[in-house]
Amino acid sequence: MGGRPPLMKGWLLHHRQAAAQALRRLLAAPLNTLLGALVLGIALALPASGQMMLANFQRLAQNIAATPQLSVFMSLDATDKDAAEVESLLRKHPQTLKVRKVPREETLRRLKESEGLGEVIGSLPRNPFPDAFVIAPNDESHAAMEAMRAEFVKYPHVEHVQLDSAWVKKLDAFLRLMRLTVTLLATVLGVALVAVTFNTIRLQILTQEAEIEVSRLLGATDAFIRRPFFYFGALQGLAGGFVAWLAVLVATVLLRAPITDLTALYGVEFTLHILPLPDSILLFGLAALLGWAGAWLSLFRYLRD
Repeated sequence: MGGRPPLMKGWLLHHRQAAAQALRRLLAAPLNTLLGALVLGIALALPASGQMMLANFQRLAQNIAATPQLSVFMSLDATDKDAAEVESLLRKHPQTLKVRKVPREETLRRLKESEGLGEVIGSLPRNPFPDAFVIAPNDESHAAMEAMRAEFVKYPHVEHVQLDSAWVKKLDAFLRLMRLTVTLLATVLGVALVAVTFNTIRLQILTQEAEIEVSRLLGATDAFIRRPFFYFGALQGLAGGFVAWLAVLVATVLLRAPITDLTALYGVEFTLHILPLPDSILLFGLAALLGWAGAWLSLFRYLRD
């Protein structure tokens, strides 16, 4: 005959009954369930909000960050022939992706057109600006760009090479700091969530101590006794995760318009997004797991004693 083996059917039936029993216990005390979910949700909302902001900041950084570049400045006494030779060397370099020449005449013209600088620049006896080249590298790592800078500065008639990648290190350091902060916050508040679930399950055990003892006298195993409490802890954690997700969603919706208006003042088009789907799934999963862990610790201590 087809179908599942009787042992598998019995195992699934026991888990379904334990989950239904845990759900009935939660619904039997709606006020306590709501307050517990709010406590857990507030604890989870802080790291969840941090993760949401981190994801949005990474998206914003990708939108506003320019490609790392090197700027090569010729000496003031370099002739057009000297600049042409250096330009040829730069374009033939294997690590060079793109080379853009900025003639000294163009730099002078743009500064003359700038407000407040036109009269000052026009009064100068000669053009004080050198020819320059802006290079986009193939490899944007700091080590590779530093090696290119050291090589380019040795070219004839090259006065200075500026590495425009300091922002890369600063941005990377800031993102690492944010990730570490979110991780530490999640760890601390995760321990708090386990402690809250531990106490909640402890109270459940005390109120049902007589029932547990009768079940043990009738031959119930520890696994059978633990199972409803495990589901109770996991469902409570899941409820807290939902409260946290809802709080982050509301905060995102409320902050979206003001943040969009603020970034528009700086010429950046940016819209605050809700917590990404993978992070939302991770939030619910961790909330259920932490609730289960709190129940496990409480039951482990009780059954051991």
